[in-house]
Amino acid sequence: MGRILVVAEKPSVARDIAKTLGVTQKGDGCLVGNEYVVSWAIGHLVTLAEPEEYDEKLKKWSFASLPILPEKMELKAIKSTRSQLKILHQWMNDKEIESIVCATDSGREGELIFRYIYNITKCKKPFQRLWISSMTEQAIKEGFANLKDGAAYDFLYHSAKCRSEADWLVGMNATRAYTLRYNVLLSIGRVQTPTLALIVEKQKEIDVFVTKPYFEVQTDFGGFQGFWIDEEAETKIENEEKAKEIAQKVDGENAVVTKVEKEEKRILPPLLYDLTELQRECNRRFGYSAKKTLDIAQELYEKRKMITYPRTDSRYLSDDMKNKVQNTMKRLAELETFQEFAKPLLIENKLSFSKRMIDNTKVTDHHAIIPTDVRLRLDSLTEDEKNVFLLVASRLISVFYPNYRYEVTKAFFRCHEERFLSKGTVILQEGWQEIEKKLFPPREKKEKTSDEQKLPPLAEGEAYPIIEAKVLKKKTTPPKPYTESSLLSAMENAGRFVEDEALKEQMKESGLGTPATRAAIIERLLSVGYITRKGKNLIPTEKGKQLIQVVPEALRSPQTTGKWEKGLSSIAKGKMEEQRFMESIKRYVAFLVEDAARRKTEVVFPEEEKKGPRKAGKTLGKCPVCKDGDVLENRKAFFCSNWKTGCKFTAWKDSLSPYGIELSEKMMQQLLKDGKIPEVSVALPQTGDKGKATMIFSADGKGRIELMDFTKNPTTEEENLR
Repeated sequence: MGRILVVAEKPSVARDIAKTLGVTQKGDGCLVGNEYVVSWAIGHLVTLAEPEEYDEKLKKWSFASLPILPEKMELKAIKSTRSQLKILHQWMNDKEIESIVCATDSGREGELIFRYIYNITKCKKPFQRLWISSMTEQAIKEGFANLKDGAAYDFLYHSAKCRSEADWLVGMNATRAYTLRYNVLLSIGRVQTPTLALIVEKQKEIDVFVTKPYFEVQTDFGGFQGFWIDEEAETKIENEEKAKEIAQKVDGENAVVTKVEKEEKRILPPLLYDLTELQRECNRRFGYSAKKTLDIAQELYEKRKMITYPRTDSRYLSDDMKNKVQNTMKRLAELETFQEFAKPLLIENKLSFSKRMIDNTKVTDHHAIIPTDVRLRLDSLTEDEKNVFLLVASRLISVFYPNYRYEVTKAFFRCHEERFLSKGTVILQEGWQEIEKKLFPPREKKEKTSDEQKLPPLAEGEAYPIIEAKVLKKKTTPPKPYTESSLLSAMENAGRFVEDEALKEQMKESGLGTPATRAAIIERLLSVGYITRKGKNLIPTEKGKQLIQVVPEALRSPQTTGKWEKGLSSIAKGKMEEQRFMESIKRYVAFLVEDAARRKTEVVFPEEEKKGPRKAGKTLGKCPVCKDGDVLENRKAFFCSNWKTGCKFTAWKDSLSPYGIELSEKMMQQLLKDGKIPEVSVALPQTGDKGKATMIFSADGKGRIELMDFTKNPTTEEENLR
C-alpha cells in the first residue's frame, strides 16, 4: 500500500500535523512516516509569469504592447523558494504516493497556494482537503477523520484564481500605462488605488475645512451644570455678543424646572471578533498596525494553538460548537485572569447561546475568532501576544454577560424666557462592560463630561439659582484623518461611499479587499510612498495625491472594486462563471490603457529616488529571509540584494517610529550579526510609557523587526523608594 502526501502551507504547521499523525523521521524538506509523508510550502512557491516570459519583446515598456492580455495565464516558480518546490514536485509525482491531502490554510489564498503547486508540478493524483479552524491536536485529528474531496473546493479555487489574475492584469497594465504617460514609476492596483483614494479624499476634506468659532452659555446650578439651548435644543451660538447678553441676563437669577425626561438605555454585548474587528480594536487600544495584529494572531493560532483561525470574516459560531465553547470556558475559568468572570457562567449555568452568537447562516468558510479549548498558559506569551489573547478571551466571556444599562435624565429649565438643559447619567447595570473595565483599565483617569454628571432629584416647578453663567468660546473641528482602525472600517464598508442605492444594497457583503488582505494593502501603500504614518494617523503624500488626481474615476472608486469583490464571492459560491468575471476585467484593462494614452500630462510628480544602495558596494550582512543575498541600504529602507529575483526582505527605517525609534545602519548591522539588540530605548505609542526593550527579527522568518520584553522606566517616586 502506498503513502499519502500531506502538503501544509508552512513548516511549523507541517510539524504540528506530522506530530499528530505520528510522523517523526526527518527528510529533505519533509517528514516521513509509514503511512504519511508531510511536506510544506513556504507561503507562495508559485506565482504568475511576468510579461517578458510570454514574449521577450514585452520586457521593454511601451504603449504599443498594451494591453497585455495573455490567452492563458502561465505559472512560474518563485526563484528564492525553488528548492522546496522541487521537493514537492518529486513527492507529488513519486509512484509511492497514492493520494494527497491539501493542508494549506483553510481559505481563499491557502487554496490558491496548493492548486498552483498542484498545477505547476502537473500532478494528476487525487487529493482531499483538510479544513480546520484551530491547530490543536484534537482539531487536526477531527479534520483528518473528516477529509473532503478536493473537488468540493473547486469554486473557492476559481475565485482565488480570478482574484490573482485580475490583480495581475489590472496592476501590471495600469502600472505600465500610467508610468509611461507620466514618466515616473506609478504602482497601481485593483484594491490599493481605491483605498488610497479614500485617504486622499479624507485629506481634501481636512484641507478645505474652515474652522469657525462658536459660543456656549454654561450655567452652574450648584452641584450640577446646564447649557443654554435654542428651540431645536442646539447649544451653539454664533454671535459672541448674543452669548454674553444671555449670560448676563440669567447670572444670579432663579431658573424653574419645566420638564424632566428619563429614559433607560442599554448597550448590548459586542459580537465576537472577526479579523477586521480585532485589527481595529488592537489599533485603537494598543496602537498596533493591521499587519502586526494579523502576525500576532497568526502566531497565537499556529504556534501557541490558543486561538482559532484568525483570517475570518465571520463574527458568529455554528450550532455544533456549543460543547466546544463550554470546554473553552472551563479552560478560561482555570486562569486567574478570567476566574472572576468565567466561573460564575459555569456554576450558575449561564451559558445561554443567543442568535447574536450562534447563527449558521452567517458562518461561511470559518467562524468567529475564539480561544481554543486546550490548556492555556498566559505566562508563555509575549506582551503583544498576551494583549491580543486577552481581547479574544474577554470578548467570548462578554457575549454571555447582561447588557450595559444606564438611565439618561434630561432636565429643562427656563429663566427670563431663555431655555437651559441639564443632562445626567446613572449606571443601572455594568453588565459586560465590567469585564472590559477590569481587564483593560484606562491608563489615565477620564474626566466626566457634562452628560455623565449625576443630577439630584428634580421635579417640575422647582426653582434652582444660577450661581454662575459663563460664556465658553469654542471652535468647529475638521474631520479626523484615517487611522488604521477607521480605514479598516471604511474598507470593510466601502458600499457606504456609493451613491446608487441599489448598488449600495448589493455591496453590503463586499468591500475593498478581504480581512486577510487589508493589512497587506495598507503596508503596500506605505512601502510605495503613497501614504505615511504620523502617529496613529495615515496621511497621503504628494505623490499619492497626484496619482488619485490623474487616474480615472473607475479606478479610484470603491464602487468598481466592491462589485468585483462581490463577483469573486459569487464565484466562490458557484453563482457566477469565472469566464464572465475575467471578460469584464479584460474590458476594464483595455479602458485603462486607452485612458492613460489620452491623458494630459500637466501634473508633475515628485522626482523619484533611485533604487539601490546608498553607499556603493557596502553590505551590512546576510539577508535574514533568503539567507543568500546581502542587505543593502537606501534612504528609506534596508533591503535584500536579491529583490529582483523575489526576496521580499525590506525593513523600513520608520517602521518603529510609533515607538520613537529610527532604524539606523549601525542597528541593522548589529541585528544581522547578533540577531538582537538589548536595552533599546522605546516609548509605547498607546500610553507614552518610556522604557527599554529587546529588538529582534520575528521568529516566523519573514524578516520583520519586533520589540519584546519591554521594561518600564521607574518613575521618580519609585526611584526615591529604592
